[in-house]
Amino acid sequence: MPSVVPPSRRSTSDGGSASLEFIVAGLVLLVPIVYLVVTLSQIQSAVLAAEGGSRHAARLFVDAPDPTTAVERAEQAVAFALDDQGIDSSSARVTISCADDVAAECLDQGDTVTVVVRIDVALPLAPPVLDLDRLAIVPVEARSANAVSDFRVPE
Repeated sequence: MPSVVPPSRRSTSDGGSASLEFIVAGLVLLVPIVYLVVTLSQIQSAVLAAEGGSRHAARLFVDAPDPTTAVERAEQAVAFALDDQGIDSSSARVTISCADDVAAECLDQGDTVTVVVRIDVALPLAPPVLDLDRLAIVPVEARSANAVSDFRVPE
């Protein structure tokens, strides 16, 4: 028959390692949350840069007086949007196209210009082992289209 310890002899001491439990539980819960917040903020800034850059590049492209100026203004708009969000321009690719598939001839009345900005967001703290720093990326892409005005006077 098992022996039963009377209630008067049970240990009632609450002394223990609550601070250690708090630290361990805090690290287990807080580190992933902080990593998630940092990662999502980087992705959100890339989304804002890509969306703003593509939208303004398309607008500036169709308002330019000539194709050379149009391409320069579009590239400046994307560079400004990337710099505004603190994103390195080497991680972004810009594609300008129109219905003719030739960006130099996109300024005819009624043409639609499409600007695509693609940014590869590298996940923070990805180790270079096995090229994980190159594989652990989140692609962000924004596409904007704008039509050349039918009232535009060709120059």
